[in-house]
Amino acid sequence: MHRSRRAFLQAATGALSGLTLSSCGWTLAEVRPLQPNAKTANELRIYTWSSYIDNALLEGFRAQTGIRVIADTFDSNETMLAAFQAGKGAAYSVIYPSDYAVAKMIQLKLLQQLDLSRIQGLDNILPKFQSSAHDPGNRYHVPISWGTTGLIYNSVKLKPAPTDWSYLWAEQQTLSRRMTLINDTREVMGATLRLLGYSYNSTNPQEIQQAYEKLALLKPAIASFTTDAWRDQLIAGDLLLAMGYSADAMSVTLANPDLKYVIPSSGTSLWSDTMVIPKNAPNPDVAYAWINYVLQPSVAAQMTERLNFASPNQSAFDQLPAPLRNNEILFPPESLLTKCEGVAPVKASIEELYEKYWTQLTSS
Repeated sequence: MHRSRRAFLQAATGALSGLTLSSCGWTLAEVRPLQPNAKTANELRIYTWSSYIDNALLEGFRAQTGIRVIADTFDSNETMLAAFQAGKGAAYSVIYPSDYAVAKMIQLKLLQQLDLSRIQGLDNILPKFQSSAHDPGNRYHVPISWGTTGLIYNSVKLKPAPTDWSYLWAEQQTLSRRMTLINDTREVMGATLRLLGYSYNSTNPQEIQQAYEKLALLKPAIASFTTDAWRDQLIAGDLLLAMGYSADAMSVTLANPDLKYVIPSSGTSLWSDTMVIPKNAPNPDVAYAWINYVLQPSVAAQMTERLNFASPNQSAFDQLPAPLRNNEILFPPESLLTKCEGVAPVKASIEELYEKYWTQLTSS
């Protein structure tokens, strides 16, 4: 889920060395206009979360294959889907949607069904990620990362420490205007549903309304709904607490040891981000080359070490140094994971209900 789901990058306005902003986010390598009809054998354009790309990865792929990668980034699944529906999706050969967005993309007929015979290393994927409710049999997606959603907090300034979502309401006065929630409808509503004793994926209109009403009580104390901008503010001490993803938590806790991460005791979401090939991908052959490259255990292990996200690749996990394998931010114990749910697709009328309440919450 994904950073927004998931990286520790400082936002900027303007050109940076080796990094240039575009309307889609930042772009590595040479910057040039999108060319939806381009079909170049030695070039790959991907659309991804900022956390999953760095120069070492791109240069390693180019050294092994001779293929140059242009990477644009998005900050939410909604941004990515909007780009697709605006016709920009035809420019890309690999996209990195979160698991729950895959179902919507399949429904909208935006994806190619994968030729699994062309993908090497699928047997290294952990069993729990070899199929999903969003895409049974993983016919359209390959998992690239996984994690949880929780609370990142300043352990020096917040005592006692938070243990559950209820802390936000119990300590509302202390946290007032110094906490943020993710800019994601299903994550925020789901967390509140869990607090109330319901499923993260409730389809009961009364339960969903209760979650909205609970959040409306908290709204005056929320500094913002953001999936990215909280990181620098939390590191600097301007915020006391943020709802965020485990991969982001790993990055900020390395930057500031006073920051800690907790998986709420009542339960949270267990997410994964994926790789898919768009239906109108300009270069699917190169897309398969990319997927095969990042599935190599040594490459996947190096990505985990450099980019601080949990890989679903068991062989990659086995290659990690012990301190990283034992890091409970990235790899929490099974006793905590049993309380987690993936964000699951819901029928259109229920999705519209979630969005109605979300709009009321964030616009009021």
